[in-house]
Amino acid sequence: MSKRISLDRILQSQGFGTRKWCSELIAAGEVEVAGVTVTDNRVAMETEGLIFKVYGETWIYREKLYIALNKPGNYECSRKASHHPGVLSIFPEQFDRRGVQPVGRLDHDTTGLLLLSDDGLFIHNQSSPRHHIPKAYEVSTHDPVTPELIAMFIAGVKLHDEPVPLAAASCRIISSHLLEVVLKQGKYHQVKRMVAAAGNHCIALRRSRIGGLGLDGLGLSEGHWCYLGARQLAQLAPD
Repeated sequence: MSKRISLDRILQSQGFGTRKWCSELIAAGEVEVAGVTVTDNRVAMETEGLIFKVYGETWIYREKLYIALNKPGNYECSRKASHHPGVLSIFPEQFDRRGVQPVGRLDHDTTGLLLLSDDGLFIHNQSSPRHHIPKAYEVSTHDPVTPELIAMFIAGVKLHDEPVPLAAASCRIISSHLLEVVLKQGKYHQVKRMVAAAGNHCIALRRSRIGGLGLDGLGLSEGHWCYLGARQLAQLAPD
């Protein structure tokens, strides 16, 4: 929805700093709109489709951010990382100021599709176990994958501290040491624990799809990210 607000408030909403800092940025001639340097911080502009430059870098106004990242290994999904770099260090610093956060978590050594946003409702809907959004994982195993392991995953595997066995929504063999598992739950270390409970060991884990949105369709190489538009967001809609 388009709004007409002052340029300093626009910059503040996009994570460029406090309103005072954004006003100073404008007064210093560091902001361009439609190829024209704007020095009046009070000038009001329509936000819809607004394209502007700060320090010569082009930005598009986005009321909320919806992002897909092909997460590399050895990054933590936390705003306050402790043992490894946080995934937010991959993005422009404006995203951190806007309150962007990972939607759910992947272990530091798990790679693949990770969503991030500053939209609290979106984060809640994607994270809530009530919505049963399927997530697909590619699992590299220590020992060969057997039909018996696949059967166990479909029937349900009993894990320590879980009251009932946990079953995969689907499971298939990709190659001798690689399988695809689709889950609708989100228990702690669930894939790794299920593989261990089935008598094998997970040596690498990659999330390839959330809902109908897959890394293959996004064309993201590891460590790269993109904004998500309406079409991609529709693929993430809860059941």
